[in-house]
Amino acid sequence: MSSNAAVRLIQPFLKDRFLHILLLAGVLMAAFNPQQLPELNRFIDWRTIITLLGLMLLTKGVEVSGYFDFIGRQIVNRLHSERRLALFLVFSAALLSSFLTNDVALFIVIPLTITLKKLSSLPISRLIIFQALAVNAGSLLTPIGNPQNILLWSKSSLSFLGFIAQMLPFGAVMLASLLLLTWFSFPPREIVKVPHTEGYPYQRHLLLSCVVLYVIFLLSLDMGLPLYGLLAVFAGFLLLARRVLLQIDWSLIFVFIAMFIDVGLFTRLEAIQSWFAGLSSLSNGGIYALGIGLSQIISNVPATILLLNYVPSSQLLAYAVNAGGFGLAIGSLANLIALRMAGERKIWLKFHYYSLPLLAWGGVVGWLLA
Repeated sequence: MSSNAAVRLIQPFLKDRFLHILLLAGVLMAAFNPQQLPELNRFIDWRTIITLLGLMLLTKGVEVSGYFDFIGRQIVNRLHSERRLALFLVFSAALLSSFLTNDVALFIVIPLTITLKKLSSLPISRLIIFQALAVNAGSLLTPIGNPQNILLWSKSSLSFLGFIAQMLPFGAVMLASLLLLTWFSFPPREIVKVPHTEGYPYQRHLLLSCVVLYVIFLLSLDMGLPLYGLLAVFAGFLLLARRVLLQIDWSLIFVFIAMFIDVGLFTRLEAIQSWFAGLSSLSNGGIYALGIGLSQIISNVPATILLLNYVPSSQLLAYAVNAGGFGLAIGSLANLIALRMAGERKIWLKFHYYSLPLLAWGGVVGWLLA
């Protein structure tokens, strides 16, 4: 590996303040409970980490192939106003997240949105924020839309359609609210295109190779062999496009590993074990508020795992942890993925300008509908 490549890999780790905070928090919690140190590996959901890394590699491969540039130009040429484009991208993100899961949807729509920056003067940061919110709204509808719903569905007695019927009122209101907010947040003015004299050729062989690797990866996940699928993807890019391996956000992988460890250490602190024991006696209001509140501290997937140890899967709990995906960026892992992919520091503050009001609105709507 050349010195330039090594610097390119190491530099994101040195600048990643969020990762530094997570590591510091982990060290402090480990100091209070050192006997948990041998169990750190058990805290990590390696399937999630492998899936995330595989999707990051494949998406970057499609991006390097130039195909997103080609598709971006087609979209800009057909949707002439900022409002229509924003509504299309937000609804597409929500729809994809309902059936492909929220993280897969983001790995499709966010890179495509980023390429629009090269084609027009669109407010890309705002578009990415709304797409992050859209996958939270869209994914709550189905049992496979997000990890917390998979957990809730597995612990319930509902059929696939029964779970959708349970979530439909809340999902419909949240998606309609988000589309209405999108309508008012993006003006109907015409998109100003950046002049280009050249076309947007893409590397067809690399694109087709990414599609083949994607199918192999999904089949490996389905057969319970995620590591073999990741190795196939990794080997494929070593042969086809090594630069893909250098261009992904490696520090994001370590952010998720650190989050799993921190949540594991947090839930095993002796000081809060007695408090957890009393969760089963909470009122409906208490469970609802706790589901939303815990999501803002440890993210909604760990919050769901924790609460299901003490309370049964229910419509109330499902509404709570899905509403908790809004609000603070840490409320949903999808938020972190989208904002990290944007690659802009100021977007984190801008995100909360829209997400916190949606958390308040979603909290009230969920409580009234549950």
